[in-house]
Amino acid sequence: MSDFFDPYNADRPLMMKCSCGRDHTLADHHAEVAADEAARELRARSETAEFEAYSNAFIEASLVKAIFPHDEQRRLFLRAVGKGTAMAAIASVLPVTSLQAMAQEKQGALEKTNLKIGFIPITCATPLIMAHPLGFYEKQGLKVEVTKTAGWALIRDKVINKEYDASHFLSPMPLAMSMGLGSNTVPTNVATIQNINGQAITMSIRHKDNRDPKNWKGMKFGIPFDYSMHNFLLRYFLAEHGINPDTDVQLRVIAPPEMVANLRAGNIDGFLGPDPFNQRAVYEEVGYLHTLTKDLWHGHPCCAFGTTTEFIQQNPNTFAALYRAVLTAAAMARQPKNRELIAKVISPAQYLNQPEIVVKQVLTGTYADGLGKIQKVPDRADFDPMPWQSMAVWMLTQMQRWGYVKGDVDYKAIAEKVFLITDARKHMKDLGQPFTAGPTYAKHKIMGKEFDPAKAAAYAKSFAISKV
Repeated sequence: MSDFFDPYNADRPLMMKCSCGRDHTLADHHAEVAADEAARELRARSETAEFEAYSNAFIEASLVKAIFPHDEQRRLFLRAVGKGTAMAAIASVLPVTSLQAMAQEKQGALEKTNLKIGFIPITCATPLIMAHPLGFYEKQGLKVEVTKTAGWALIRDKVINKEYDASHFLSPMPLAMSMGLGSNTVPTNVATIQNINGQAITMSIRHKDNRDPKNWKGMKFGIPFDYSMHNFLLRYFLAEHGINPDTDVQLRVIAPPEMVANLRAGNIDGFLGPDPFNQRAVYEEVGYLHTLTKDLWHGHPCCAFGTTTEFIQQNPNTFAALYRAVLTAAAMARQPKNRELIAKVISPAQYLNQPEIVVKQVLTGTYADGLGKIQKVPDRADFDPMPWQSMAVWMLTQMQRWGYVKGDVDYKAIAEKVFLITDARKHMKDLGQPFTAGPTYAKHKIMGKEFDPAKAAAYAKSFAISKV
């Protein structure tokens, strides 16, 4: 019996041919059996009337939260006018009913049913991944192959080359692809945000007594891709502590599955990366969690689900079916009571290929921090699918700030073209629901400072450390 190298979990070779006939170890076999049982339970939950009602409430709550991001402000508003009046007011300017209908109703013949979707094996892709074993794609009449991919440049190239019909993206990637930054210009759209929060700055355990970022000059940090929230948030964090990310430290692009190995080898001092690799560094006792990104920007977007504009135009009904499947999965992932089962479903080799305990710690928010403490942060990772265009505007300001895009930027035009608050407008009309074309924007608080998307140009030029 021979071993073979697994690039997604290099420290654990997989054994050839289990007794069931598949290429995995006995431990993997037991994990997959447990995952199948968990998937059956989650499927049963998704078929209840309670879950359908939750899907509607989930969309309503997402809208209210985005318009009133501060808890006290939101409570005062709802207490003053009542939920019914509040939703009626919001529905007058946003297609709430249409969003709910899109999550539950079928429409039109599917132009294409056999689809290939790429993903990077990280918890950010939870809705896209779990929709596969839970049968959410199948319920929409789709036969979907979800394909684990080695890195973000490869994801981009396979989408551009039409090898993938749709994909897991870092949320800034469709902006960059649509603008021709780092690749040929290919108009690309964000249909949903896959996850919010769910990242961390992880430092080597050898730096456990050097936690002040002001002392990090000369260090090397890993990021998953240039056009990533990880890059922009790490740069923001370092600059706020007086560290110029272009001259005082080195930032290295490293595929997420390789981050822990590079930390262990001493090739980097830390990384701002996706889970489960932050928690995996703790599990392997090579790193500690310095800062959760939710503490930099609570509710920040990270990864997205999307496809090219051409695919949407050529396959509008198929795209709508994909939207419904992923939105349904996001609604289920949002519920804390489902997180342990979801961890079991997505941990096996064909998806994340990670120890279940690592994924469970990430999704439940009860985790070891690498410094001897157990932390309880229920919203360490969350799954709010709304692709608010104000988030896109912030990303564009950071691309401009750090020289990825030169000159003036038409923030609103690009954000509204790339980030789809709802599915294509045509589908709204097909559902017989009213549609309001106006975009929606929200203010965000990042490291204690307010970002107003209406003042984006001034914001981009306001930083002491910047290339602008």
